[in-house]
Amino acid sequence: MEASTVQLNDIALFVEVAKRKSFSLAARALNMPTSTLSRRINELERAIGLRLINRNTRRLDLTEAGAAYMRRCQGLIDEARLAHEQLQSLSGGPSGNLRVSMPYSLAMWLLPETITDFTDRYPEVECEFDLSMMTASDAQGTPFDVVLRFGNDTHHPRTAAESGYDNGNGNGTVPSGAVVQELVSLENHLYASDRYLARHGEPKVPADLTQHQCLRTAIDEAHSHWTLHRGAVSERVPVSGHLAANNMSIAGTLAGLDLAITRMPHCHALAPIIKRNSLKRVLPGWKVDPISIYVVYPSSIQPAKTRAFMDFILPKLGPPQDQE
Repeated sequence: MEASTVQLNDIALFVEVAKRKSFSLAARALNMPTSTLSRRINELERAIGLRLINRNTRRLDLTEAGAAYMRRCQGLIDEARLAHEQLQSLSGGPSGNLRVSMPYSLAMWLLPETITDFTDRYPEVECEFDLSMMTASDAQGTPFDVVLRFGNDTHHPRTAAESGYDNGNGNGTVPSGAVVQELVSLENHLYASDRYLARHGEPKVPADLTQHQCLRTAIDEAHSHWTLHRGAVSERVPVSGHLAANNMSIAGTLAGLDLAITRMPHCHALAPIIKRNSLKRVLPGWKVDPISIYVVYPSSIQPAKTRAFMDFILPKLGPPQDQE
């Protein structure tokens, strides 16, 4: 076969396999049989006259020619797909299956405040949420349009897209070709119930926290200090307590049961949890170290459904309307 017989659709299929490094994952994303996908890639290789993929390992590897072909073709396919989706959005708005990966903790407080209104506004978008917390380095190898992660390092987001409440301190690396951005940096405040404060007294200065039950994200030395800030002043305070939880919704519930002082990000989506558990701001002049939320996209081109979702959730991550 001559190179002129290469079909654009087959190039798009190759790009999907190369991105996911798996025929089965690519076939699932494309909604086609794996055998059909494999046959089409074989036909593409015959048409080009070069092997693009080595299939002799459990994880597919691109040949040197395949890697070069991928670099040249991915942008073209992404641009063609975006053009198609933009034309569709002109007639009926964003549509299609939106696949989002996010930590369970984030889903617990973000989705209830978001998803009903989003599906009402964009009925043609089908949302699929994965809360399994696979690593950010797999973001390009799985069929996700958006990967959301907590982080704690605003200076090195390419290696901090994974750390935070749900998976300890492990940092995920971001694959080549993916795009990572800090979506928002959330202020962190301290909260407790009125009954807890009546029973144990209210802290007046950060050092008073050493005498209180403080709900940490883990019971170990790495999580046993809180740094509080007031303007240019910072104080690092050792904290302890009988309980730990790496889920903000659960942390709010435990604080509402009069068990401890907890940290809670100051944002619109978490305001109902604070109100529902009747939590009161502790040390209102001080803030704890902020928490960042990062977004990882598989490429620099975001389709209409992705942009619509991100534009919709961003205001939910801003401060509540009733500022304290």
